[in-house]
Amino acid sequence: QAQVVESGGGLVQPGGSLRLSCEASTRPYSSHAMGWFRQAPGKEREFVAAIKWGTGQMYYADSVKGRFALSRDRAEYTVYLQMSSLKPEDTAVYYCTRQPWPLESDPRRGTWGQGTQVTVSS
Repeated sequence: QAQVVESGGGLVQPGGSLRLSCEASTRPYSSHAMGWFRQAPGKEREFVAAIKWGTGQMYYADSVKGRFALSRDRAEYTVYLQMSSLKPEDTAVYYCTRQPWPLESDPRRGTWGQGTQVTVSS
């Protein structure tokens, strides 16, 4: 069964940067996408960013546009999320997923990683 594994979370000060990585165990289908959701305590899981594997088209939540950037290594089935100008409200557990497009937050859909904690605090 296909899996995804995240890495790269941690503690950072406001205004700082972090890069998250998500590696898929097998090549995603062209009709699939890989992306990131996040969930803060007491809140629902929300979409952050995604890339369609076949076309490379990228999508971002309004709250992260201009601050977060996706990239990928197609040969390694890996997607990177470069997070800059981080704010305390970016604090959450970040989950990587691979599933058919469009992505949904339902954890029963597609494949999800275990999550990685990002904490933005001074």
